[in-house]
Amino acid sequence: MPIISIETTVKAPLEVCLDLSRSIDLHTISTKHTGERAVAGVTAGLIEFGETVTWRAKHLGVWQHLTSKITEYDRPHFFVDEMVSGAFKRFRHEHHFKQVNDGTLMLDVFNYTSPLGLVGKLADKVFLKSYMTRLLAERDRVIKQYAESGQWRNVVKIDRMIKG
Repeated sequence: MPIISIETTVKAPLEVCLDLSRSIDLHTISTKHTGERAVAGVTAGLIEFGETVTWRAKHLGVWQHLTSKITEYDRPHFFVDEMVSGAFKRFRHEHHFKQVNDGTLMLDVFNYTSPLGLVGKLADKVFLKSYMTRLLAERDRVIKQYAESGQWRNVVKIDRMIKG
């Protein structure tokens, strides 16, 4: 079972990074190249503990639906989304946030199992792990850009941040 781990330092508060990471709208922006959009569950704003979102996107040339659920949540330090249904046999995406001198250290840990047994394991080695790493790195790049530039205010409503 492959594990992808990505660290990103962002010059912004923990809460901003956490809420951008939970933003359905920002996720859509970061995956625009896949045509990804939320089609069921929470389809805009911030996803909360216990809620689900279903995404429709074109990955590796195939239109897919993937539903994930927020299964753990400890504001502002941690949350987990896990696949409920989709192309993977399973996945767990941990989002960690730690205060550092000039901002926030974000750590993404993406742990997944591909479908199709040995064929899936071969796909991991040949292209899937690198594809998923690039997808997650692009997402973190967009979070960093929005957090550091102040653009986060365009996708995260302040009143919702305070309630979360």
